[in-house]
Amino acid sequence: MPINILMPALSPTMEKGNLAKWLKKEGDRVKSGDVIAEIETDKATMEVEAVDEGTIAKILVPEGTQDVAVNDVIAVLAGDGEDVKAAGAGAAGAPKAEKAAPAAEAPAAAKPAPTLSPAVVPAAKAAAPAASPPAPQPAPAQQTNGHARTFSSPLARRLAKEAGIELARINGSGPHGRVIARDVEEAKSGKGLKAPSAAPAGAPGIAPSMSDKQILALFEPGSYEVIPHDGMRRTIAQRLTASVQTVPHFYLTMDCDIGKLLAAREEINASAPKDKEKKPLYKLSVNDFVIKAMAVALQRIPNANVSWTESGMLKHRHSDIGVAVAMPGGLITPIIRKAETKSLSTISAEMKDYAARARARKLKPEEYQGGTTAVSNLGMYGIKDFTAVINPPHATILAVGTSEERAVVRGGRIEAAHIMSVTLSCDHRAVDGALGAELIGAFKILIENPVMMMV
Repeated sequence: MPINILMPALSPTMEKGNLAKWLKKEGDRVKSGDVIAEIETDKATMEVEAVDEGTIAKILVPEGTQDVAVNDVIAVLAGDGEDVKAAGAGAAGAPKAEKAAPAAEAPAAAKPAPTLSPAVVPAAKAAAPAASPPAPQPAPAQQTNGHARTFSSPLARRLAKEAGIELARINGSGPHGRVIARDVEEAKSGKGLKAPSAAPAGAPGIAPSMSDKQILALFEPGSYEVIPHDGMRRTIAQRLTASVQTVPHFYLTMDCDIGKLLAAREEINASAPKDKEKKPLYKLSVNDFVIKAMAVALQRIPNANVSWTESGMLKHRHSDIGVAVAMPGGLITPIIRKAETKSLSTISAEMKDYAARARARKLKPEEYQGGTTAVSNLGMYGIKDFTAVINPPHATILAVGTSEERAVVRGGRIEAAHIMSVTLSCDHRAVDGALGAELIGAFKILIENPVMMMV
């Protein structure tokens, strides 16, 4: 029986992906575990493995195709003993995999679970739903808010709750004004929102952004080039817009004297063991010390090592530190897991590997999703200090500026010192002012006395 190879879901939020490259061609024999294709998501390029044995009878989605929906049939596999030509001929005119509902309207429970291998189903089973009568559609759900009633789909309600947007403020584009998932996605960027007067009394208003037409009208035709957004840039825009609109930020700044750190770094790098080519096995950066100091600081102030959820506070046992890495078209935050337990040289090696694979879009979802806090360092660009936007589910993020020689007063005398400014952004729902001050204070002690990180 022919087996349909479906577009896999490579992360919990993935709805579409680009089929970057086929590593097998029609007629090739594949075994379970063979890498058959490369899929691009908004964050990474990942290899997809076959989960069944057989011969590729027909490739339905050519490489280079963009925005292929999750669970669409991308190829057909002929099983052992099957006629490959017959399986391929039968697949040529076959429709795409049936879904329980349109992708934008599927309830949360129907979303595919994250997996690194494409889901496969027998072709006969995939075609079966088409022969059976469609299930009756439930009446649109409604949410009451005061005197107003808002009709919405289950997925739209979940997305709106996660984004912290009142359903009553969203313009619905579904039947009879029903709010559907794409309406919520537009609302995250400020579009598709009703005027503030339509919001319930006392609800905070979000100013709608200018439309594309309004913006283009401000500039002379031909004086600009329109560069379409890719998936990564859209995801960054949606997540950070939602963050600043729904997470109450506050900021704490401190100056750190890193003279001892620079001296220790120079001594450690000078004594690093060499490989056969006489090159040092590691070379520590200031950022490696920052990651370690933040990890240990969270262990010393465990009440700040948390994530906010509506049902309760998640108090984390380990310090999983996300580190912002710039890449073409955006940024990504690979995570150093259990950083408090790792040596500086191990952290340095992991970061070099992550940074290289991040820029090549080769990170796996589990390598950049989650984490308990993050570090964003713009010191290499000469930035003195800045504030960073929290990336949920984190409750904090540390923005690190450049180190520079500044005049300081010690014992009544003016001296030169290497000072680095850091700013801690905190989610006020999870971390209060005094608790945030304790955390950045613990970081300052550690970064100014690096030997304490080793204890």
